[in-house]
Amino acid sequence: MSNQEKFSTNKAPKPVGLYPHARRAGNLLFLSGVGPRTAGSDDTDSHVPGLELDKNGNFKTFDFAAQCRQVFDNVRAILEESGSSWDQLIDVQVFLVNMKRDFHTYNKIYAEYFKENQPCRTTVEISSLPTPIAIELKCIATID
Repeated sequence: MSNQEKFSTNKAPKPVGLYPHARRAGNLLFLSGVGPRTAGSDDTDSHVPGLELDKNGNFKTFDFAAQCRQVFDNVRAILEESGSSWDQLIDVQVFLVNMKRDFHTYNKIYAEYFKENQPCRTTVEISSLPTPIAIELKCIATID
């Protein structure tokens, strides 16, 4: 096994650029940005739980909680497929497109998922993401 091994999986959304889902460096696993699109989708066939857009790209339905749960499921899938686990997360960077609207919901759902393991966390608001999603996570975990 290479000390700089790259990991990709069909159990998470396809990257929207030329990068792996994760990369190992020593005993650390660095995940690329992970959004709430469903497994296998890409930037052209994007399915986001709780999100339906009209022909002009405006929200018809929007469920931020569904996006939170899906992004956590995607992170978990990448970790497991890479040989790590949820309990080995040590750092989570959170990118929200609307802090005022979404932070309370995110914080509540985050507490459900991280009762046992409590990695470091940073949450920032950004103006947009490359697909019509409201949240993205960038994570670091340990790997044996």
